[in-house]
Amino acid sequence: MLNLEDHREILNQSGLEMFQLVRKQFIKSKEAFLTHDSDLAEEVLHTENRVNGMDLKLDRECERFIALHNPVASDLRFVLALRKINFDLERIGDHAYGISSYIVEVDTPVSQEILDKLGFEEMYTAALSMLDDIRDAYKTGNAKKARKVFKKDKILNKINLNSFGVISEEVQKDPKLIDQYLLLFSVIKKIERVGDLITNIGEEIIFYLEAEVLKHRKKKGPPKPGK
Repeated sequence: MLNLEDHREILNQSGLEMFQLVRKQFIKSKEAFLTHDSDLAEEVLHTENRVNGMDLKLDRECERFIALHNPVASDLRFVLALRKINFDLERIGDHAYGISSYIVEVDTPVSQEILDKLGFEEMYTAALSMLDDIRDAYKTGNAKKARKVFKKDKILNKINLNSFGVISEEVQKDPKLIDQYLLLFSVIKKIERVGDLITNIGEEIIFYLEAEVLKHRKKKGPPKPGK
């Protein structure tokens, strides 16, 4: 039987593999969308089965770790955090899959002018930077780096909020392109959701490293005027 330390290291390496696989999926979905490369989009769709398989395997292995070792303190926080991180990574993979599906289903590429107006590439770049930060935070056990993603998520939220106004304005100029704009709106929502999932992972890493629970903390702030 594996001892606790060896088993934990195996789980840790599996977590890193999941990070790497999902990161590749996200990058490919970006390239496929921006270049309207249906072959690359198909590659993302086919790799989704591997993401799902790795998700199930890692989840089962976390359960086995708990059953075999009855972990406490940091070992218990590690395995609980890893299960949630694994879940969030799998959801990021789902969004990469969803974005790539659009490329396969839609014939017309989105114009570069509209992408620039929406700040689309800036949004994708910020999301990828967050994913890299959180992977490094997990790999090195760096809570400070994990906290960086909360600030970067504001970039995604701002672009998401602005997108509705930009798209409404463009639809009024040329209603024939409404399908294209609705597609863009949906993809922007997915990237914004990826940012939320990455901040969830940041919270889990901080919980594991510092035994600090950040979830719902914003909801405990002062009441709004009139409340």
